[in-house]
Amino acid sequence: MRPLPRVFAVTTDTICRTPDFGVRAAAIAAAGPAAAIVVRAPGSTTAAHAGFAERVAALAKPTGAAVLVHARPDLARAVRAQGVQLRRDDLAPRDARAVLGAGWIGVSVHSRTEAEVAIAEGADFLVAGSVYESRSHPDRPARGTEWLHQLCELGRAVVAIGGVTPDRAPELRAAGAWGAAAISALWEADDPGRAVLALLAPWLEAA
Repeated sequence: MRPLPRVFAVTTDTICRTPDFGVRAAAIAAAGPAAAIVVRAPGSTTAAHAGFAERVAALAKPTGAAVLVHARPDLARAVRAQGVQLRRDDLAPRDARAVLGAGWIGVSVHSRTEAEVAIAEGADFLVAGSVYESRSHPDRPARGTEWLHQLCELGRAVVAIGGVTPDRAPELRAAGAWGAAAISALWEADDPGRAVLALLAPWLEAA
């Protein structure tokens, strides 16, 4: 399996339905294998979610960018995505593996206990947050980079999420994060392609 991407651009239902979604997704995918688009559309029908995933997969294929489908290993397999990102109340990673087959399985975690359970159940990587205060999840407390560092010592790649911006990327890498995930910092940027490269920069510099 190829290396896990460093930057994850997570969608929402609203983002997937914007008129320029394809243009923005293509700009993000231009970063190539270091980037992944996580197709997340929890308020949409299964058919719509699958349609969004198929569209992103077609846009990402020429550049080698990865596609992950949120919460639905069946849809991920159907569109030949590179993986799935699960919530803690979705299928356990080992059960998702039986559906997905080959590919990455990530699990969103919000505590050390959740992280330890996800690892024990076979998660390939963790999506940990909220590291900072997040506009998309204002009810979740900011955990901070020390908490992030503690999760990074558990033996799985950790992708930081929650209030992530390019300016904060160096301290996320310094805390041990494998990479970072963002919504607004990428999709709402004036130039999504440039925003991806800015978020990716600390990991490229350390390579």
